[in-house]
Amino acid sequence: MRIFIAFEGSFEPFDVSADETVEAVKLMIKDYFHIPLSEDEQGRRYLELMYAGAALKDSWSIADVGISFCSTLKCFVKEEDKPTLYVFNAVTQETMLIMESISLLGKKVSNLRTLVTLRCGFPVSVYCLRTPQGLEMYDCNTLRDYQTEIGTTLRLDVWDGWKEFLMGCLLGQKLKVQRYLSEEGPVLKYQKRVALYIAAFYGYVELTEWALKQGVRPNEAVGVHPCRAWCHEALHTDVSKCPIHAAAESGQLLILKAFVNYSVLCLECKNAAGQTPLTIALKHKHKDCVLYLLNKTWSTVSFPKISVPMRIYIKIKQWVLRAHGHSPNKSQLYRAGVSRARVGDAVMVDGFTKPKMTSQSWHKYGDKDPQNTPGKLAPLGGQRATRKAVNPLTTSRQSTREETLVFPPLVDANKFSELRRHQEKNQKTITDTAREKEKFVRNACLPQVPLPPLSKERHAHPSFYCATPSAVFLRRSSFRSWSEHSERTPRENAIHCLAMASAFKEKPWLQQLGIARVLAKKSISNLTTQDDLTARENSLKTVL
Repeated sequence: MRIFIAFEGSFEPFDVSADETVEAVKLMIKDYFHIPLSEDEQGRRYLELMYAGAALKDSWSIADVGISFCSTLKCFVKEEDKPTLYVFNAVTQETMLIMESISLLGKKVSNLRTLVTLRCGFPVSVYCLRTPQGLEMYDCNTLRDYQTEIGTTLRLDVWDGWKEFLMGCLLGQKLKVQRYLSEEGPVLKYQKRVALYIAAFYGYVELTEWALKQGVRPNEAVGVHPCRAWCHEALHTDVSKCPIHAAAESGQLLILKAFVNYSVLCLECKNAAGQTPLTIALKHKHKDCVLYLLNKTWSTVSFPKISVPMRIYIKIKQWVLRAHGHSPNKSQLYRAGVSRARVGDAVMVDGFTKPKMTSQSWHKYGDKDPQNTPGKLAPLGGQRATRKAVNPLTTSRQSTREETLVFPPLVDANKFSELRRHQEKNQKTITDTAREKEKFVRNACLPQVPLPPLSKERHAHPSFYCATPSAVFLRRSSFRSWSEHSERTPRENAIHCLAMASAFKEKPWLQQLGIARVLAKKSISNLTTQDDLTARENSLKTVL
């Protein structure tokens, strides 16, 4: 069978068989055009064949995808860069690909955490990174210090008991976020700031409205966990990022509008690098956000007798807030961490205290609040038990007296047998009534359709057990063996084959359906042949 290959402006014929695989055709094209292919740690250079708008897989045969005589296949040379690092998220159970240059391995961990925050939307103070050996990676060290190489998989761990809360923030589920909030005041305020940051990053309007009603300001830095408040000198610079910065980074226009309507101070809110939301939106090329922020920044604020430019109005408002002692430019980290710290609060120092970022679930970690802990049964005696707790001397005396076991009085054998018979009779009546109710409910739920008459033929076994199996039975058995050895069910396999066939966009729908049917038959036949081979091997082993 002759087909044509279009490659870089040339159009060449190739003679192939119908049973030829795509991989064999690629080797023929490589040898004919002398195409250099390579694969190493940084990436790979490979060939890709396109037919009817779909990319062909190496394991497919030419006839399986409907390639007929004189068909034309397009060939391309593609280069694929392999990820420098992999980061496994313990909350979402997904792996993020860090597609950066190799120079990232010589930089500090803080640079990597900045990239991870832009990918997952978590504030840097919520998580930590760990090596494959479980060693925590600190921001001040480089990745080379932890023997990090190309293709290493790091782990992202969050605070213990925060997995469910963060998952609710990622999904925008307000009720789930409210359920897993902490009862401690400082931690609760910190969690609300985190919730607003993640909601701004992903554009969840309902969760944003709830956080704003809780008193969280969009131009307020997320900060750090209260137990890390004393370590402000060694913290990441991105802890000063605000929810308005997260909305500008991800291009969430509706959230930006809500924040600016909440407070115009968001227009001049700067991060650690001195960038405003307009600068961040320009950097990430969010055109709609840039136009909106430009329009708001260069607008005017009208009063009864005067109109003031927005920049002047923001400066006046900042000056008024500074005069009242609520300076928006003051570091929220220092204000919330050092000045509000109390004696007796828990303190966490890198490398010295027991790590609290191991991604334990809320149920395993346990909430110390008595409202969330499961209630304990009250002691026997009710009010007497509360009286005993008042005087320990009397409790010790009474406990020794009450510890003596009191046995029930003896019962006559005849009375005991009558009592037993009465209990069995009551139990029988209860079960009969329960069966009648169940039968009534079952009959009421069933559709009112007349049933077919009972068959008078009585066979010990079905007829095909004694005769040769029919084609339907063989098909069912092949499906059964296929489903036992395959990870997908027959229905899932059919959906999978239809999805692969739908990639041939230039083909009509009926031809796509035929391709899907061929792929499904091939997958089943491959598994059945494998079953036959294994069965023959087992029979040979038994004979030997």
